[in-house]
Amino acid sequence: MPSAHNAVNDPGTSATPGGLRKIVAASLIGTTIEWYDYFLYGSAAALVFGRVFFPESDPLTGTLLSFLTYAIGFAARPIGAVVFGHFGDRLGRKKLLVVSLLMMGLSTALIGCVPGYDTIGVAAPLLLTTLRLVQGFALGGEWGGAVLLVSEHGDANRRGFWASWPQAGAPAGNLIAVGVLSLMTTVLSDEAFNSWGWRVPFLLSAVLVMIGLWIRLSVDESPLFKEALAKAERRKAEQRSEQPPFVAVVRHHWRDILVAMGARMAENISYYVITAFVLTYCVSHLEIDKQMSLNAVLIGSAVQFCLIPLFGALSDRIGRKPVYLVGAVGVGLWSWAFFALLDTRSFPALVLAVTVGLVFHSAMYAPQAAFFSELFATRMRYTGASIGAQLSSVAAGAPAPLIATALLSSYGNATPISVYVGLAAVVTVIAVVAARETRGRDLSAIEPDDTVARPVPEQQPAASA
Repeated sequence: MPSAHNAVNDPGTSATPGGLRKIVAASLIGTTIEWYDYFLYGSAAALVFGRVFFPESDPLTGTLLSFLTYAIGFAARPIGAVVFGHFGDRLGRKKLLVVSLLMMGLSTALIGCVPGYDTIGVAAPLLLTTLRLVQGFALGGEWGGAVLLVSEHGDANRRGFWASWPQAGAPAGNLIAVGVLSLMTTVLSDEAFNSWGWRVPFLLSAVLVMIGLWIRLSVDESPLFKEALAKAERRKAEQRSEQPPFVAVVRHHWRDILVAMGARMAENISYYVITAFVLTYCVSHLEIDKQMSLNAVLIGSAVQFCLIPLFGALSDRIGRKPVYLVGAVGVGLWSWAFFALLDTRSFPALVLAVTVGLVFHSAMYAPQAAFFSELFATRMRYTGASIGAQLSSVAAGAPAPLIATALLSSYGNATPISVYVGLAAVVTVIAVVAARETRGRDLSAIEPDDTVARPVPEQQPAASA
């Protein structure tokens, strides 16, 4: 892993190794908790929500309706990106990250308290959907702030490595969510799990949020943002107006927003097929024990957590684009082997299918934080990175389990789903090829309408720790 020494820092972004590690830890723990909350919903939607909130439908239709409430949460993510991005670019990253963590934790804990359809009727799925919208709104603001807090503190030569750690919060959150659900299904009967056991992981979120809040409050705002804020205050004193971040980013960085959206298509769609829809495919279609399916996702997520920082470091050495393209092409091709391995109903084959799929996903997800951060100017970076990431989630991640379930219901096999993932990979390859390489960009030098920002002077390759 790259060391924090012997690097050239961006002007105004230097941080001591110890201070940077503290910031990385705070971002990682925060994103882990946020993704735990978010992925817990996806896993529960695949396993239990159909019975609890849509009991009058047949099992596959109930799952489809559960995934519909799951998808609705994505609709709120771009709204969260705009709102959190606006205030994050005006007030700072840290303040908004605290708000997003509290919103996510409270909504998740309340999901664990919502009575089922048998108790309050149609109000049950309505309450569930409302809380899911709050989750989506909070997550729309979380991602951009967390990766920027690290990117703007770290040095350019190792930005891919350091900024990948908040990304590792996704598999870590999924690992904890699936692990807790797996534990509950192991120690409880199906009747107990469907009755009350599924609620325990949601209520646990309240405890995790308190831990994350304590850590997140201990970090400071990035020096780069403070410098940009000071410049904005001087412009204001000189009576020079500043455009709202959303208006500015659409005007000056619309191409970069399109690149970010395209780059996320294969990454987003493949992830939710591999980690959420896989549970439906295995349990409902193949009639595999849900414990076996959960364990396969559990192992794959553990491997992915270890790989993300390594792919992030690799992007510092060879560039963001080559690493990203390997992941996009790989996941498009692997989607065909993925379902063939699942169809064997063999546990080793299940583990291999999920793990290799997540390896290719990691190659896209790891450099994504640094890549997107390096596209936008400081005073619109939170808004730009968040909007680019979250708009694509509406078209990609939101309907992915829903579309996959509908295709399975209509065709009875996984071939159309493989085609679906493959087409997403083609879109991502086109977007990444069209983008400029951003490795080593000086974040403080990126200004509106920049086509090529001033690079940081090349240094010798980072030493391995």
